[in-house]
Amino acid sequence: MKEYIKKIAEILRMVFGYGIMITLFVGGFTFFGYLVALIIGGETAAAICTFIYKGVVPVMIKVTTSMVLLGLVVMYLSGEQALTTSKEKKKDK
Repeated sequence: MKEYIKKIAEILRMVFGYGIMITLFVGGFTFFGYLVALIIGGETAAAICTFIYKGVVPVMIKVTTSMVLLGLVVMYLSGEQALTTSKEKKKDK
């Protein structure tokens, strides 16, 4: 049973990694989108900012939130204790 859970955790870890990578790229693209809108100015800039704010950002927030939840599930399945103050590693029994 432990091997099965470890395989599931590894698959979910890969999905988590790709998901976080995609959200980081989308975050960078939104930054550059706002930068381009700042340079262009006028009505076109307003349209670009509105598209980013109403179309891209809500989806990015939902995907990022679900990836964080998936990361916590992976930590739980793997038995990791990354958010503790002790430096000792948990040993498998």
